[in-house]
Amino acid sequence: MAPKSITELGVNDFVKAGLPPAEANQLKELVLSLSVSSGDPSDTWRRIVSRRILKPSYPHPLHQLLYYTIYSNHHSSSSPPPLYWFPSIEHAKRTNLGRFMEVHGSELLGASSYKDPITSFPLFHNFSVQHPEEYWSRVLKELSISFLQPPNRILDTSFNPSKHGGTWLPASVLNIADCCLQPSSHPNKQDDSVAIVWRVEGFDDDSEVNRITLKQLRQQVMLVANAIDANFSKGDAIAIDMQMTVSAVIIYLAIVLAGCAVVSIADSFAPKEIATRLRVSNAKGIFTQDFISGGGKKIPLYSRVIEAAECKVIVLPVIGDDVAVQLREQDLSWKYFLSSGNQNSRSDDYSPVYQSIDAVTNILFSSGTTGDPKAIPWTQLAPIRSAADGWASIDVQVGDVYSWPTNLGWVIGPTVLYHCFLTGATLALYHGSPQGRGFGKFVQDAGVTILGTVPSLVKTWKSTRCMEGLDWTKIKLFCSSGETSNVDDDLWLSSKSYYSPIIELCGGTELASSYITGSPLQPQAFGAFSTASMTTGFVILDENGVPYPENVPCVGEVGLFPLSLGASDRLLNADHDEVYFKGMPVYKGKQVLRRHGDIIKRMVGGYIIVQGRADDTMNLGGIKTSSVEIERVCDRADECILETAAVGVATANRGPEQLVIFVVLKKGYNSNAETLRTKFSKAIQSNLNPLFKVSIVKIVPEFPRTSSNKILRRVMRDQMKRELSVQSRL
Repeated sequence: MAPKSITELGVNDFVKAGLPPAEANQLKELVLSLSVSSGDPSDTWRRIVSRRILKPSYPHPLHQLLYYTIYSNHHSSSSPPPLYWFPSIEHAKRTNLGRFMEVHGSELLGASSYKDPITSFPLFHNFSVQHPEEYWSRVLKELSISFLQPPNRILDTSFNPSKHGGTWLPASVLNIADCCLQPSSHPNKQDDSVAIVWRVEGFDDDSEVNRITLKQLRQQVMLVANAIDANFSKGDAIAIDMQMTVSAVIIYLAIVLAGCAVVSIADSFAPKEIATRLRVSNAKGIFTQDFISGGGKKIPLYSRVIEAAECKVIVLPVIGDDVAVQLREQDLSWKYFLSSGNQNSRSDDYSPVYQSIDAVTNILFSSGTTGDPKAIPWTQLAPIRSAADGWASIDVQVGDVYSWPTNLGWVIGPTVLYHCFLTGATLALYHGSPQGRGFGKFVQDAGVTILGTVPSLVKTWKSTRCMEGLDWTKIKLFCSSGETSNVDDDLWLSSKSYYSPIIELCGGTELASSYITGSPLQPQAFGAFSTASMTTGFVILDENGVPYPENVPCVGEVGLFPLSLGASDRLLNADHDEVYFKGMPVYKGKQVLRRHGDIIKRMVGGYIIVQGRADDTMNLGGIKTSSVEIERVCDRADECILETAAVGVATANRGPEQLVIFVVLKKGYNSNAETLRTKFSKAIQSNLNPLFKVSIVKIVPEFPRTSSNKILRRVMRDQMKRELSVQSRL
């Protein structure tokens, strides 16, 4: 049984957690001297982490011991979630948004209202929602954005039935890729600035990381843009289906520079999924690799692509200069493709194709778990929105080295690209699998300061212990997206950099960014969001579609305010209005709320937890609850559990839903379904609701997931329905 308070911890507790006796005694005395006997337990945790006495090298059980003991008497219903990171005024004033508020806060809020970036953040956020034109007119100057023709205003809200979100930056003309590639004085981005650092898995894990300057990147992009001109026409949709390598980034920028549109396809897709995306986008060509390399494996990719693609395929070699496959007659090797652009006497010089702000630069897709995935066009507004939110929420600055293992087929790929190149940060790419130590060593050697993750990746790092002994203390901030984070996994991750904040991000491709996030100007809690993103307003709707009062703890479906720079106003293969607006309530008599589909829980203090999609809720004995809420409890019910997935399954006789828990066990651990069923029921009844009980536990080797790694609870629910139906017939 855990001690009731931090003062009851003995030296043996520290020794059991992995410290030698002498060091355990020393740490115990330090902890006791910093503990606060009464009041908020977060005061004790704040003092411990601010002194950096919990070293990244300490065993994870020691970090667990202190965190869970300090917060052992925390009452979630009456107080904010346990806080682990706290901004100081000095730190806040060095952030992008804090510095911005110091300059503009008194002018915009009034000299008597503005105090400092931490105290005034809620007031300033509200101002950005109420006066988006004032906010955006200033923030645009913070990014590397240059217009060939500037907008005649920031926002036009004159009635247009197809534009619930307003018309942004009307009449402006630019090329967003050119903005990425040109030097600028503010932010300070020079030709000799390092634009990208990278390393290839298995080839140079102990050598210096590779580097390319902004000038070299621009020259390479222009070389490719000339070849695109020789093979395609302005406005063509051109797909990319390859790993996120330096070459992939160059190709992405070159397609946009040439006035064409990137079609984003993840390299994990099967031929059928590739074919669907090529058909929906009407792609005229596709860039790919001969193979995918990573984790010691070499997986064919070109063969998969040509099974799906009738259009021209340009093939890059994953190793060396020559492709290692036989090409079809209409396809081109990378080497031959580049030579086709050499007819221009200056192949490293190129005049960008400038287009209106609403020109399509990228076609991205939803996960597509049923039917055709939604085809979401990104105009030139989307990168601006994405970069501005990275600037504000993630605090991406000149000099930062930013790594987020991802793929251009998913929204995070283009997002990270624009986060870096429109703020003056360095993009860090690892050509290989991020699951092993090689990636972690690259993070160390490249001096990464911002590391993006997905929860399942953190879970792998923690369970395999592959990152032990590496120095990640240069990381000033982590960010996480894709799925709900696990508190204990995040405790492990944050501890690797003396408890740097993990900024949670939740949004969507169609929003070009996040609608809720964390902020470096607010204290942070593991797995929780602390604010809406800048200029974003939302309400939480009850079962009748009526908004709950602001700042009141509640659970419901989110409804977004429609005015949002960069949010989609069309879909290529679906009715945009029907998908996002039809049936949504009108807010305060003037604006139809935008549907997003998340069920969120607002807690005391305004912190938010995403409880899953609207279709991931269940009704247990007349009480609505979410899969995520149940999984949070079950994940900690036994040390053998790697992860859980909860689904509610209606019985054949239309009785109450049965709660079914799917379980993946940690490698080397064993358990049985009945034992776990008892433990889960006890944990759920103690922590959630005494009326809930677990009907079935199924131990499985892995969960079905989308290609973006989201758990397909729907598939597991359907599987259980079939099994229960067969049993009832028998």
